[in-house]
Amino acid sequence: MSRIGKKPIEIPSNVTVTIDGHTVTVKGPKGELKETFNENLTISLEDGVLEVTRPNDEKKIRALHGLTRTLIYNMVVGVTEGYTKELEIVGTGYRAAKQGKKLALTLGFSHPLELEDPKGIEVEVPAPNKIIISGSDKQQVGQYAAHIRGYRRPEPYKGKGIKYSDEIIRRKVGKTGK
Repeated sequence: MSRIGKKPIEIPSNVTVTIDGHTVTVKGPKGELKETFNENLTISLEDGVLEVTRPNDEKKIRALHGLTRTLIYNMVVGVTEGYTKELEIVGTGYRAAKQGKKLALTLGFSHPLELEDPKGIEVEVPAPNKIIISGSDKQQVGQYAAHIRGYRRPEPYKGKGIKYSDEIIRRKVGKTGK
């Protein structure tokens, strides 16, 4: 049996979970998330504890068991605490600025990039070289952070580009002159 899948999920008192067939809706102080899961798995809520059970030990069902439990747990954590990703911009002349609901990035291109904030995501720029992305949906926060990072990935020689704050860039040795 899946070690992760069989762990019960404790539902905090300020969170309401409704199960409609195979659709789970989680409401909390930071918002509402809704997701539909595989119909082979059984999701049950009793006395503030949510459990995911599987009908058999088929390989596909075993794989979905732990995944479903983790996705529901991420929804519960997202509506209570939320998720954040922090990006750092390294490089001379590279900077970020917030203009209303848009993120303006100057990354050495001939024009500045202007990105509209996605729905449900908050973007803060506390310093010109720091971007903080936060929201209740873990997947959406990570996807938007990866999207921003994709415009100028850190290069291995000088480390210039957009990197996650906890990312370590493996550096290469440059050319040597004679």
